[in-house]
Amino acid sequence: MQLPAEGFFMKNTQPEKNKASSLKIPPDINKVVSRVRKFCAFRERSQQEVRDKLYVWGLKGRETEQVIAGLIAEGYLKEERFAVAFARGKFRINKWGKIKIRKGLLLKKVPEPLIRRALAAIDSSEYRIVLKSILVSREKRMRDKKPGYRQKLAGYAILKGFEPELVREILGDDQE
Repeated sequence: MQLPAEGFFMKNTQPEKNKASSLKIPPDINKVVSRVRKFCAFRERSQQEVRDKLYVWGLKGRETEQVIAGLIAEGYLKEERFAVAFARGKFRINKWGKIKIRKGLLLKKVPEPLIRRALAAIDSSEYRIVLKSILVSREKRMRDKKPGYRQKLAGYAILKGFEPELVREILGDDQE
């Protein structure tokens, strides 16, 4: 019978990590500010996204708010610019409706007046065209068009965030 290799029964033989590295050491503010500037320059960010990232990086309370105020003053952070960019991107790329965009902006803690401005930036004729194209493409993918298929189409468009009244109106126009 052969014995197991040496150290098999021993506890972890790896050297212990430096205990000081696991302690919360106050971050160097200048490094964090530089890092958050890059974070904001990469794409538009909401104040809440930046606040959350600063908390992750170790800044707390008053320091976080001072950094955010500085970013706003420097032009790195602007809620309205973020809201409009978010709304346009989700509409054009993801084909989201206004209801879903509104919920997304609320999750980012964007104020209601800015949400209204962002949704107003979406062209209403383009909005209707996108809704029609979504309904047409979904209808083409449906295998069997049983009597309730128009309800399924409407349900799909509503899940994408389009207003139920507008969906019914467009489906009614197509039926004629």
